[in-house]
Amino acid sequence: MSWLEKLGLKKKEKLEQGVEKSREGLLNKLGRAFAGKTEVDAATLDELEDILISSDVGVKTTVEIIDRIEARVARDKFVTQQELQGMLREEIVALLREHESGRPAAFDAAFDHKPHVILVVGVNGVGKTTSIGKLAHMYKQAGKRVILGAADTFRAAAVDQLTIWSERADVEIIQQGQNADPAAVAYDTVSAAVARGADVALIDTAGRLHNKKSLMEELAKIKRVMGKVVEGAPHEILLVLDASTGQNAMQQARAFREVVDVTGLVLSKLDGTARGGIVIGVSNELDVPVKYIGVGEGIGDIQLFDRESFVNALFGEGGTIQ
Repeated sequence: MSWLEKLGLKKKEKLEQGVEKSREGLLNKLGRAFAGKTEVDAATLDELEDILISSDVGVKTTVEIIDRIEARVARDKFVTQQELQGMLREEIVALLREHESGRPAAFDAAFDHKPHVILVVGVNGVGKTTSIGKLAHMYKQAGKRVILGAADTFRAAAVDQLTIWSERADVEIIQQGQNADPAAVAYDTVSAAVARGADVALIDTAGRLHNKKSLMEELAKIKRVMGKVVEGAPHEILLVLDASTGQNAMQQARAFREVVDVTGLVLSKLDGTARGGIVIGVSNELDVPVKYIGVGEGIGDIQLFDRESFVNALFGEGGTIQ
């Protein structure tokens, strides 16, 4: 087995471990609902609907999935529970595909801009700074030169926390300490990235959301000053959500969408929850692609989101989706 194959196998195993709690909960519910049944009827679909909602897929997304399956069941007339599970996988993958902008790029893929500027947003406590540190590590491992910007100057110890992650990932950091002007930090970070030939600039931001107007103004200022240094910056705005909070994460996402143009989602702490269905629901309801998922506590435990791999891991080995 080549090193590349070994790496792929390790990632697959880590993903399966990361969604283990969600998989066990979902498969147990499906097993109980389908026990003793040989065909799919209206009652089975009602039970399936309840299972998806209770797995934090969300009502709107669940209804869409059930409607699609009902249409297929009506067309095919006789459907077994095994075929139903196959349909469920296929429809979830199809739903996720509709909110993607192409296949996920590898960490070593070339960027359209240099530096590629990524603004990271999210409320306090969701794993935002940790996710930035992990992304920095993965990009560094892929041969990219990375620089971090500590523009979350509002929260005590936020700068210190990001500094520790910069040391762990062995990447540079631009910081001016607590209570500094976030826009000034962002400006200096992008300027440093240009001057030092960095490939990626990851910029942390304050996580407060109690005042949407002030947050909108702050983020608008940050974007404006970065755009003066590098045209089109930021090139990505990633929203970090804590997968373990289920529908609360959905509410946070909606609130941030009101104040900033989110281009991608990062679902952290997926390994610590049975609410993995939120990955499906949040992407569909917000029409924003999931880009990364956190599958463990280690510095390398963040993965590019791949819809087929995720659904296969979530439903176990009973029929792989291609």
